[in-house]
Amino acid sequence: SNPWNVAYSPGGSSGGSAAAVAAQLCYAAIGSDTGGSVREPAGYCGIVGLKPTYGLVSTTGVIPLSWSLDHLGPMTRTAMDAALMLQAIAGYDPQDAASIDVPVPDYSATIAASTSSLRLGIPRAYFYDGLHSEIQAAMEVALSVLKTVTGSQRDMSPLATNDTYSSVIDPALTILRAEAYEYHKEYVSKSPELYQEPTLKRIRAGAEITTSAYIQSRRQLDQIRHSVSRFFDSVDLVITPTAPIPPFSIADLAEADSARAKELLMLHNTRPFNVLALPTISVPCGFTLAGLPIGMQITGPPGGEATVLRLAYAYGKVTEWHNRNPNLG
Repeated sequence: SNPWNVAYSPGGSSGGSAAAVAAQLCYAAIGSDTGGSVREPAGYCGIVGLKPTYGLVSTTGVIPLSWSLDHLGPMTRTAMDAALMLQAIAGYDPQDAASIDVPVPDYSATIAASTSSLRLGIPRAYFYDGLHSEIQAAMEVALSVLKTVTGSQRDMSPLATNDTYSSVIDPALTILRAEAYEYHKEYVSKSPELYQEPTLKRIRAGAEITTSAYIQSRRQLDQIRHSVSRFFDSVDLVITPTAPIPPFSIADLAEADSARAKELLMLHNTRPFNVLALPTISVPCGFTLAGLPIGMQITGPPGGEATVLRLAYAYGKVTEWHNRNPNLG
């Protein structure tokens, strides 16, 4: 349950971790993020959630959903705590085939540096389409606040080849289904009773993915990631809502026929950044009239965690959203 209102979802799939951090049951947590499962629950629970650059944090020992899309990242109450957590878990791991061997900077040493020269890009197509009115209002206020701590802000072209992002999402879904099935197929065959029925149905769907379709999707993914840096030639960071809608009630998500569509809608703004492999943080930026948190995403170029954290920290210094706590009675 969401600690701000137990009738509502905390987001997922690292929803328990986000709820625990928000309810101050722990100082921090590590979440797994394949399509948004660090950032979406962070946004919905009013905390900070960082998905690092793909491969910066090892996934060794974690049960995979999709080797090509899985990320691990810190879930904390402040940007500084996220920096300290990332410092501890980032770094090369020879046991992880996806791990990248790059220097890990001292994130906390630069987090309080000036943000006054940063150029912000606003990709309104897709990420700002059809926003819930209260999220739209919160984002407009947040963008106004960001103008006071950064150098410039401008609308930018989509981070993909079309405004619908189908060229990004479609190959990712093919890869996810195929890789999830590959890992789970033996368990699904021998012990299907260990899986909930909706989960079993999703995993088995991966058996229908052909080798050709998987190879083509992997090549598309590699090309997307290879070319994404060019979007940061004229901007330093990209600003989007974490989710286009507030969380659904748990009762709404219990309706099996429509639950998957609702889940995908909540993940609408987070999934592209798993495909693009970019470092992205969700920070609190407001509340709905019903008292549920709203999150804003700050995204940087590959390896741009230090800059992402710097703006998240600067935004937290001039706002009070992260200082609010749920009333737990």
